[in-house]
Amino acid sequence: MPATEPPQAGLPAPGTPTIKRRLAAMVYEFFLLFAVEMLAVLLYLLITGNRQEALFQHGLKVYLFVVTGLYFTWCWRDSGHTLAMKTWRIKLVKPGHARLPWRVAIVRYLAAWGWFAPALIVCAVSGLHAKAGIAGALALGIAAWAATAWFDRDRQFLHDRLAGTRQILLPKPVRSKDKQP
Repeated sequence: MPATEPPQAGLPAPGTPTIKRRLAAMVYEFFLLFAVEMLAVLLYLLITGNRQEALFQHGLKVYLFVVTGLYFTWCWRDSGHTLAMKTWRIKLVKPGHARLPWRVAIVRYLAAWGWFAPALIVCAVSGLHAKAGIAGALALGIAAWAATAWFDRDRQFLHDRLAGTRQILLPKPVRSKDKQP
């Protein structure tokens, strides 16, 4: 069903998932993405012969950025959700579109780096290399980005607002034993 169709008679309009639900899905997503990236690193190391020169180290970072982008944008474009989002019954939609356009998915992916990029830039500029300091900066940046949903009238995160997308809560699936005969 396209995202712009009105709800069917008797069915409520899809609501916005709670911030807690979306953050829980993100934690689950971390573990799934970790597996995807470990496979990507293995392929990269096999192809490059595990070369350790600076060019190959920077190449690995660019490669992982692209692999991560392909994972998210393909999932969002294909079905509107990643496996973690599907598990938590969250779908990404663009009002007026049946499927998320590639351009919108890419803009959302790049804007979502707002969760991490500002803290990483501050760490790089300030020369912060201690793990505890980097973790603290990342935690502060993540908390600040998550807080953007509290100030949004629809409780959407800033990267969704910037990309023109929204996350909706899907209804619980009806199990066969719950159906009346």
